[in-house]
Amino acid sequence: MSEMITADLVDLDLSAETKEAAARALAERMAALGRVTDLAGFLADVATREAQMPTGLDGGIGIPHCRSAHVTEPTLAFGRSAAGIDFGAADGPADLVFLIAAPTGADDAHLTILSALARQLMNAEFTAALRSAADTATAAALIRGDVTPQQAAAAQAEAAPPSGEAASGSAQTSPADDEAPAEAGAPDAAPTPSEAPAPKDTTGPATAGPTPEHPFRIVAVTSCPTGIAHTYMAAESLENAGREAGVELVVETQGSAGFTRLAPALIAAADGVILAHDVPVRDKDRFAGKPTVDVGVKAGINRPGELIAEIRQKAARGETTAPAAPGTPVERTGEPGEGYGTKLRKWLMSGVSYMVPFVAAGGLLIAIGFALGGYKVNKAPSVMDHFVWTQTDSWAALMFQIGGVAFAFLVPVLAGYIAYGIADRPGLVPGFVGGSIALTINAGFLGGLAAGLISGAVVTAIQRVRIPQALRGIMPVVVIPLISSAVVGFLMFVVIGKPIATAQKGMTDWLSGLSGANAVLLGALLGLMMCFDLGGPVNKVAYTFATAGIAVSDPSDSAMKIMAAVMAAGMVPPLAMALATTVRGRLFTETERENGKAAWVLGASFISEGAIPFAAADPLRVIPSAMAGGALTGALSMAFGATLRAPHGGVFVVPLIGNPFLYLIAVAAGVCASTALVVALKTLRGSAPGAPGGKREKDEHGQAARAGSADREQPVAA
Repeated sequence: MSEMITADLVDLDLSAETKEAAARALAERMAALGRVTDLAGFLADVATREAQMPTGLDGGIGIPHCRSAHVTEPTLAFGRSAAGIDFGAADGPADLVFLIAAPTGADDAHLTILSALARQLMNAEFTAALRSAADTATAAALIRGDVTPQQAAAAQAEAAPPSGEAASGSAQTSPADDEAPAEAGAPDAAPTPSEAPAPKDTTGPATAGPTPEHPFRIVAVTSCPTGIAHTYMAAESLENAGREAGVELVVETQGSAGFTRLAPALIAAADGVILAHDVPVRDKDRFAGKPTVDVGVKAGINRPGELIAEIRQKAARGETTAPAAPGTPVERTGEPGEGYGTKLRKWLMSGVSYMVPFVAAGGLLIAIGFALGGYKVNKAPSVMDHFVWTQTDSWAALMFQIGGVAFAFLVPVLAGYIAYGIADRPGLVPGFVGGSIALTINAGFLGGLAAGLISGAVVTAIQRVRIPQALRGIMPVVVIPLISSAVVGFLMFVVIGKPIATAQKGMTDWLSGLSGANAVLLGALLGLMMCFDLGGPVNKVAYTFATAGIAVSDPSDSAMKIMAAVMAAGMVPPLAMALATTVRGRLFTETERENGKAAWVLGASFISEGAIPFAAADPLRVIPSAMAGGALTGALSMAFGATLRAPHGGVFVVPLIGNPFLYLIAVAAGVCASTALVVALKTLRGSAPGAPGGKREKDEHGQAARAGSADREQPVAA
C-alpha cells in the first residue's frame, strides 16, 4: 500500500485566495501523482460535498473532502496558507488545509487511517507542529504519524540557530484552544493516523461538585455526510471534553469505515445521550427514554463542553425523550426545528421514492407486453394455464402479467413508506395494510396517501403511551402491528374509504374528459413542474400524478397523454444544456462542458437531474430557460395527442409511443427553445470563468492556458 501522503503532496506556501483555488492547487498535486484521474470531475465532487456543509473548523483548519469515482486510492494533500483561506468557519479563515480524497469503494483500512487523522486535528500540539514545520518531508511525516509533534519540535530545535526560537511553534497555538481542549495526560496518548479510531475508555475521576457513586455517564453518536472527517473529529472533541469534565463518555462513530454499535449495557447505564450528526442516526430508537441533546456534527467539534453541560442539566431536570421521539430516516434528513409542512413533504417523498422503482419496472414490462402482443394482450389467459415457449404472444402475456403484479404493489408501497417516514419500521405493517385496503375499495393513490399518513399517526400515538418495562419487548412485534392495523383498517373500510374512492373516481373522470385547450394548458403546467426543480418535490408531484393515471390495467387515453407529456418535458433540461454547451461552449466552464457530454445520455434517458450541475451554478438563467422549454414541449405533446404506456425510458421507449414522430418534434422544439434562451441570457453575461476566450488560466500541469486564473476558477457542484 503506497503512502497516502508524501512530500510531493504538501505545499507549505499555499498561495490560493479562495477555497476553490486551494482545492484545485492541492488536487493538481494528486493528479500529477496519478491518484486523481479526472481533475474536473474530482473538483466537482469536492464542490458538491462543500455545498452540503462548509468544511471549515474553528482553530484555523479547512478539511475539504469527498468520495469520488475519479480517485484511484485514498490520498491526503496538505497546504499551509500564510494569508488564510475562508472555509466557512465561525472564527475566521483557515491556515491549515487538508484535502482528503477517498475512492467510492475505499476499503476499511484506508478509511480508518483517514479517520485517525481527523481525530488528530483536535490535538493542539499536532496542529502547532504543522504550523511550524520547516519542510514538506517533516509535515508529511507528522501527518502519517511517523514522528510525533514532540520529536518534530526537538529535531527542529537542534537544526535551528538560537535566534530561531520563535519558530518553535509556541506562538502558533491554535486559536481554538477554548473550543478544542488540549490533550490530557501523556503527549503520546493521542492516536496516530496509523491506529484505528476505536472508542476509548474515557472514564475519568469526578471533579468539583457533588459526586455520585459513579461518574456521570454519556453515550454519543457522531456522523457526517461522507463519514470521513467531521465524524471522527467530533468524537475526539467530545472525548477530550468528557475527560476535562470528569464524565464517562463513549462515542459510536457511524463513519465510512463502518461502525461498532455501543453495547446495550452501556446505553442502559448511560445518564444521557449526545447525538452530533448531519445524516440519520442508525437505530436511533436504542436511545429512547434517555435525556438527549440532538445537534449537528459541527456542534460536537466546536462546543463539546456546552453539550456535556446541557445534557447534565437535562438529566438533573428529568427531561427524557419518549419512545416515539422524532428521528426516522426521513424526518432527520433536514435541520432541527423544521416546520410541519417540510416534514409532510419528506414523508410523502419517502413513499414516492420507494414507489418509483415499482412504477418503472412494472410500467416497462407492461409496455413491452403491449409492444410484443398488441393492445389485446390484456385479454390473454394466465400464463400459468397457457404458455408456449415458441410463441411471441405467450412471452408478451408473461411480460404484461409480471408488470401487472409489480403495479399491484404501487399503492401499498406508497402507503407503507409514508408511514415508515413518520413512525419508522413500526409504521410499515399498518401502512401496507391500509394501502392494500385502498386498492380493494378502489380508492387508488388518494387512498394510499391517506392510509400512509393515518398509519404513521396511529403508530406514533401508540408509541407515546407509557407502558411497563416488561411489555416493551412485545410492543414492536405484536402490540403495535395488531392495534394499528385494526384501527387503520376500520378507518379505511368504514369511515373515510368511500369518500376518498368517490374523489378518486371524480379525478379519473375529469382526466378522461380533458380535450382541446384544457389538455394543452395541463400539458404546459406539467412541463413547468417537471423543469422547476429537476427531480425535486415539484418534479415528483407531476411525475406521480402521471404515473397514477397509468397504474391500472386499462388506463384511459387521457392518462397516457399525460404520461407522454410529463416524460417529454422531463427530457428537455439536460438535452438543452448539452446542446448549449455544444453550440456556445465559451459561455460555460470546463466542468460544465464536461457535464454537457453526460447530459446527452441523461436527457435521452429521461433523467432530469442531468441538468442540476448547470442549475446549481447559474439558477437564474438555467431554470427559467428550462421551464420555458418544458412548458412548450408539454403543451405540444398534448396537442399532438402523443400517448405513452411506459412510465420511464426516454427515447428508448419511442416504439411504444403513440404518434412518435410528432412526439419527438415536441421534444426537439422544447430543447431548441430552452437552448436559445439560456444562450441568450448567458451571452448578456459574457464568457464564463475558465471558458475559452476568457482570462489566462493554468492547466493541470501548471502551464499558461486559455481561460481564467486557476486560483479563481470555481468547480461546479454536481
